[in-house]
Amino acid sequence: MQEEISKIVKEHPVVLFMKGTKQFPQCGFSSRAVEILYACGCRDFYTVNVLENDQIREGIKIYSDWPTIPQLYVNGEFIGGSDIMMEMYQENELQPLLENI
Repeated sequence: MQEEISKIVKEHPVVLFMKGTKQFPQCGFSSRAVEILYACGCRDFYTVNVLENDQIREGIKIYSDWPTIPQLYVNGEFIGGSDIMMEMYQENELQPLLENI
């Protein structure tokens, strides 16, 4: 499972592991993460619905050593969950990471 997760993270410039989809988030934190990405002008991001696969749902927590979902990856690097995304957005730190993507 770790190899599969690594492949997903490396194949897509922006990946959000979340509950639900960007069209239909299924938790408030995932919804907020999608809204933050849209607010940064990022429209072309890949999502993985962890509710569809328990192995990915648990595996991503091991992969990142982070206990919660959603999880954002940009250019293969783990950024954080929705709280960190919000802090970075408010400090104008997230927007530069997503420019040119």
